[in-house]
Amino acid sequence: MKFKANKNLNAVLCLSDGTFFFGKGVGKKGETHGEICFNTAITGYQEILTDPSYAGQIINFTFPHIGNVGCNNDDNEAQKVFCHGLVIREDITQDSNFRSKSHLNTWLIKRGLTGISGIDTRALTRTIRTKGAGNVIIAFVAEGKELDTKKLTAKIAKLPTLNGMELCSKVSTKKVYKWKSKTIPMGKTEVKKFTHGYNVVVMDYGVKENILNCLADHGFKITVLPAQSSFAEISKHKPDGVFLSNGPGDPFATSQYAAPVIRKILENKIPIFGICMGHQLLSIAAGLSTTKMFQGHRGANHPVKNLKKGVVEITSQNHGFCVPQENMPSNIEVTHISLFDNTIEGIRLKNRPAFSVQYHPESSPGPHDSRYLFEQFIELISSNKNLGASLDARRGL
Repeated sequence: MKFKANKNLNAVLCLSDGTFFFGKGVGKKGETHGEICFNTAITGYQEILTDPSYAGQIINFTFPHIGNVGCNNDDNEAQKVFCHGLVIREDITQDSNFRSKSHLNTWLIKRGLTGISGIDTRALTRTIRTKGAGNVIIAFVAEGKELDTKKLTAKIAKLPTLNGMELCSKVSTKKVYKWKSKTIPMGKTEVKKFTHGYNVVVMDYGVKENILNCLADHGFKITVLPAQSSFAEISKHKPDGVFLSNGPGDPFATSQYAAPVIRKILENKIPIFGICMGHQLLSIAAGLSTTKMFQGHRGANHPVKNLKKGVVEITSQNHGFCVPQENMPSNIEVTHISLFDNTIEGIRLKNRPAFSVQYHPESSPGPHDSRYLFEQFIELISSNKNLGASLDARRGL
């Protein structure tokens, strides 16, 4: 279908099967493409748009009022934007929040993001749930310019998918750096003090800043390394523990360089804590595999069962790949499962000091049910040190 744009209808979203939605463009005029996904969170759109794990994806927000609190300088999860676009239901209203420094549309234009508003995001979400995640194109043109859905749909067939795509090295830091907390105090909430001062190396596969803040707020001294760093480069920093971060793309592709390094860390019995991509990479290094999900888990309200405690945690999630249950090695214990589809949400290695979760305990945005995992990392490092000291004593060292 060909359509001449006007001031109210100047953008179109095209799916690979020929389905299309006309709407009103937001952000930068132009054309963008990526894998469509939907996020069910009702807060935190700025954190979502700046999450490096969305590299190569276009985000359909199910909550209708996106942009109503504006944007600020503190809620970014990365200093660059790696997602490829956004889809929202309503026009972006005037921002109304004491923390706002910028209107969302201004923020989008400054970062070169193209999106579309005014479409039925519920219908789009149902399409994704029925047909699965697939590539789409958004075109946003000036008034009077032509939108040709047939030509745009033809382009989609030539686009690569996220299956087999290695993206972590593309969003990772290029140089080593130290991190200190940027957490913003809210009100008079009493904050627990941690004085252990353990050194942690963070493997940056696309780490969110709030994960680094949570580690720092829990007393860790943090050194962030590029995704493709070797075990020798990690060892130079004499870490008490290693954190494996979240990140985008196919974990199997990233594992080609990451898994051998993680195996070296495990062999040397250095404690490991992994989140999301880090969970998948630890799983692969320990003998498991990963598979692409039909539609993924993305939102701030996903129920996960803690199998060790027998309690349910409401979690923040963002992943399109998962670790299947099949061929589970005897040295791996499944610690958490999704109550939506019973997929694995956490593991623990029985013979090495390592654990990981598929979801996001830093919860940015989201509930704080799972923040205890950062303290669990402290306990793992502490017990590992005590075990090492006990063995040294027995050897007379």
